[in-house]
Amino acid sequence: MKLGIVISTTEPETVFNALRLGNYAAGQGDAVRVFLLGKGVELDLIEDEKFNVRQQAESLLQAGGNILACGTCLKLRHSQGSELCPLSTMKDLYEIVRDCDRVLTF
Repeated sequence: MKLGIVISTTEPETVFNALRLGNYAAGQGDAVRVFLLGKGVELDLIEDEKFNVRQQAESLLQAGGNILACGTCLKLRHSQGSELCPLSTMKDLYEIVRDCDRVLTF
């Protein structure tokens, strides 16, 4: 299966669980693509004692998952993206929606 996950929040527990689902799916052999939108592009700034978002994101990348961040949303925040949250476009989000079997939003 191809799983698309759209994250538009910085709430640590929600982002942690979205990425945890992505990691589980990748472990089952599914292709996982994550698109960060709105506040979600601030993923690499999330620091929480209980919910290690960065670790989940890095694990997903190591498992072959893909994480992309909305370029417009990054620019509104005066950011150019990062290795964890690379700059992307609406075309990439469209392709995730078009090509994935399931798309979940968080």
